[in-house]
Amino acid sequence: MFFFLVLGATECFLLAVMAYDRYVAICNPLHYPLVMNHKFCIQLVAASWISGIPIQIGMTVQIFTLPFCECNQINHFFCDIPAMLKLACGNIFVNEMVVYLCAVLFVTLPFLLILVSYSRIISTILKLPSNTGRTKAFSTCSSHLIVVVLFYGSAAINYLKPQSNQYKGIDKLLSLFYTILTPMFNPMIYSLRNKDVTEALRRVLPKSLAMRDNRS
Repeated sequence: MFFFLVLGATECFLLAVMAYDRYVAICNPLHYPLVMNHKFCIQLVAASWISGIPIQIGMTVQIFTLPFCECNQINHFFCDIPAMLKLACGNIFVNEMVVYLCAVLFVTLPFLLILVSYSRIISTILKLPSNTGRTKAFSTCSSHLIVVVLFYGSAAINYLKPQSNQYKGIDKLLSLFYTILTPMFNPMIYSLRNKDVTEALRRVLPKSLAMRDNRS
């Protein structure tokens, strides 16, 4: 649970850092090499990794010091916090409030930073004189936006919605998005802007369609 929480928090902060990187690249392109220098990038990445560790240690300890009932089988794919809280006995109100506060800190706050960055980015893009420039700027942000929607959307709904037995199936489905599907599709999503990958897909897809037609 600890490593899962730390990696999840790191992902949230890294997505916010990437949004800031795109903000500087589009809104202040001439200052980009100066602002996003190698040292500052290392500091941002290190802060994304380290910042969540103390709080996630405390949350993990708090969850596993709860009294649990006779059932020791988690109705989930992994030891996620909502699934663990459903097995706990007694009053878990304080624990749920801690989960909400951490969700606000590690999910909502970075997401708001992303929204602010993209509001400035969109405002700058709309002021560009040429359609070519606007299209190029939007394509620069498209892959990051797709990952943000998939990851933040599923994680926010799962952690901020009320805990109830009627959401069991939805919990599992949403957890698949931010734990398996989003990381699995990340290389593909970010590679779509690569010209070599795009050309390779254009060559492969017609061949696969032609082979399927011949078989049918």
